[in-house]
Amino acid sequence: MDEKEKKKVQQEGSCDSDCGNCASAGHCSSQPGSMLEETNSLNDIKKVIAIVSGKGGVGKSLVTSLMAVNMRRKGYNTAVMDADITGPSIPKAFGITEKATANELGVLPVKTRTGISTMSINSLLENDTDPVIWRGPVIAGTVKQFWTDVLWGDVDYLFVDMPPGTGDVPLTVFQSIPVDGIIVVTSPQELVSMIVEKAVKMAEMMNIPVLGIVENMSYIKCPDCGKEIPLFGKSKVDQVAGEHGLDVLGKLPIEPELAEACDSGNIEDFKGNLLSDAVNKLESL
Repeated sequence: MDEKEKKKVQQEGSCDSDCGNCASAGHCSSQPGSMLEETNSLNDIKKVIAIVSGKGGVGKSLVTSLMAVNMRRKGYNTAVMDADITGPSIPKAFGITEKATANELGVLPVKTRTGISTMSINSLLENDTDPVIWRGPVIAGTVKQFWTDVLWGDVDYLFVDMPPGTGDVPLTVFQSIPVDGIIVVTSPQELVSMIVEKAVKMAEMMNIPVLGIVENMSYIKCPDCGKEIPLFGKSKVDQVAGEHGLDVLGKLPIEPELAEACDSGNIEDFKGNLLSDAVNKLESL
């Protein structure tokens, strides 16, 4: 059974009951007690990667955007689900001002200039600055609909930009969507060990593989001599990753050009070769 057939089995809720030899074991909606939701029957989503963090402001949306751009440059069909309902950043990073539309089959994602499919609450609100003042169950339900109702189409990698922490939305995503792995984003000034351990423990409880850690704002490079300066203190990410048996998938510098690309909505134009180890990790799945 090839990958597409396995996905079809999962989406249609039928199988040969041979769970031990099925690539969807642990992520199958036909298993007893499963809370997984079926995506639209017109979708063929091969891999779902969630980008998580223990707290806000560490660059989770930046990593999500970079990963989507990098995989797109490699020739893959990529998509981004902005699950951070109260703090959406994806449309801004990609310079998206267009609003999402729908037809009788479902909701149509908004495409970026290079063809990355996106869905964000800001693509549905009348004004980008309108606050989302909803309680947890409503927010979680909206994220679930991004999976069930959006016409993602043929997607090789769907990246889910998660809200920080381990609350309603991460729980909903891990229970409702067949996530193939998570990437944890951290920064040097965090209580790294505790934050990573929380994310790892939640992933283990939900039977979700942790693909590795990305440290953002790891250093700043001197423009004159090229020396790497640990602005927020010496990195401990290698030590923490080793303690948990995880891979370090990248150490992102404080890069003014990258920040400018995000702020101006031109993340797809950034030419830096960042997160190559993370790209290789995803291609090996």
